[in-house]
Amino acid sequence: MGLEIEVRDEGDRRIIAVRGEVDLNSSPELRKAVLGAVEGVARVGVDLSGATYMDSSGVATLVEGLKSASENDRSFVLIRPSNAVMRVLELARLDSFFDIRDGLEAG
Repeated sequence: MGLEIEVRDEGDRRIIAVRGEVDLNSSPELRKAVLGAVEGVARVGVDLSGATYMDSSGVATLVEGLKSASENDRSFVLIRPSNAVMRVLELARLDSFFDIRDGLEAG
């Protein structure tokens, strides 16, 4: 399965819905969406409920998005990470580093 990214605006919030595998080949597409969102709106939520796989390049993309958001005084949250994504975040000890929420109303 490849990667599908849907970006939608909800007021001053941009939601990036991720479905499929985030790996070395697909993470540049996610990076473009995340960094573009951070530049464009005050609040960014990355919905990871549909992500079936994420490697270190995907995690690095999320870290870069959070760093960019912080530098630009933006909100950046992860929404409903799948079990596969949570395992990677926990292994990297980044689960407490990110603001992780249960729903789309968050962030």
